Amino acid sequence: MSALARTAVVALVLFAAPALAQDAPSGIKRTPLQSIDFPEGYKTVTGLAEVAPGHSSGLHTHPGIETGYVLEGEVVMSVEGEPDRTLKPGDSFVIPPGAAHDVKSVGSVPAKALSVFVVDKSKPLASPAK
Repeated sequence: MSALARTAVVALVLFAAPALAQDAPSGIKRTPLQSIDFPEGYKTVTGLAEVAPGHSSGLHTHPGIETGYVLEGEVVMSVEGEPDRTLKPGDSFVIPPGAAHDVKSVGSVPAKALSVFVVDKSKPLASPAK
């Protein structure tokens, strides 16, 4: 498979699959940066997410861990079983596998975060929370 085809597949898995499962949230821009099949049985995906002020990602889950770092803006992160947290540039976060979560941009500028997902490669990267 060519590099261009792999990039298209990653973009589809990373960003189109959740949109097919439910209406894609407005005010969200997702940019896949890289993906690798590693460790065995898993896919490690790096991406940049941008959330416009007042918008949110929508409650969803991942079949593995998500860890990230806020680059710009301010968000309120809601993770199942945890108190809400306000995150600003320089803050990092970890979302446990399968935990339902949502991120809302609450500042006056778009929030940007770099995220790394290590997920079961046989499942969609994200699914709407039930």
